[in-house]
Amino acid sequence: MTDTQTSPDTTAEQDAPPAVELPWADVHVEHHKMLRLAPLKTDRNTGGRPLRFVEFGYAERHSTDQSLMRMSITLPGQRVRKEQNHLDVWVDHSTKSVHFGPDSGLQIEPMNRGIGRYMAAQGITWAKKRWSGYTVDGMNLNNKDALNEDTRLRRDHFLGAHGFEVVYADAQHLKGRVEAVRIGDLSGDWNTEKLQQVEILEAAQMLQQAEQNLAEQEVKLQTHEEKVSKYRREDAGLRFTITCLVAFAVFQAGLLIWIATHR
Repeated sequence: MTDTQTSPDTTAEQDAPPAVELPWADVHVEHHKMLRLAPLKTDRNTGGRPLRFVEFGYAERHSTDQSLMRMSITLPGQRVRKEQNHLDVWVDHSTKSVHFGPDSGLQIEPMNRGIGRYMAAQGITWAKKRWSGYTVDGMNLNNKDALNEDTRLRRDHFLGAHGFEVVYADAQHLKGRVEAVRIGDLSGDWNTEKLQQVEILEAAQMLQQAEQNLAEQEVKLQTHEEKVSKYRREDAGLRFTITCLVAFAVFQAGLLIWIATHR
């Protein structure tokens, strides 16, 4: 009989509990809204921030044991990585707990435009309306975010704005953690100066106004072109007149010189 050796890694894999397979893996967003990203001053870390429109999509699923709100942001004319612009809010009714996913964290493109706070606010508001007494799981924060002070401060401000409490286990602020909190104690607000929802009628009015402005600009441009054409015609006439006067003056000068030399 052969004695088979088991490596520590294999033992750990055997002892580890099986991963829980979550339902609704194939769910895609079903409802859509238009978001307006307001034009802002250029940021020294994230670059230019011009006026832009993006699409917010979401879907809901419910069962006896769990509920899900899945959200995503679509950027017209731009593709992003699979893990970007995606946020899930999972509700476990058996433990009365709420969990935000993915576990890798919320990754937003473009950054610093208010999208992250908007998505988190939608998820918080959705959960608060139904299960305000449930608890949001505490979690450890990614140490990589703490390596850059600006990134860490932006992350902590984001969490604090929604009511999460960030605590650190070290003085260097590397080992951060978000404490558990009731979903009803969180804030569902976002920065409306950076991002605004645009309803269908508002979008139609914006398009109508843009078309009217374009028509007005075309009229002004046509009027301007007519004035330019008029000035060009007048300029051509003046040039012709000046040329004739110069030619006549040269002729007179030549004639006077001829008369003076032939007396």
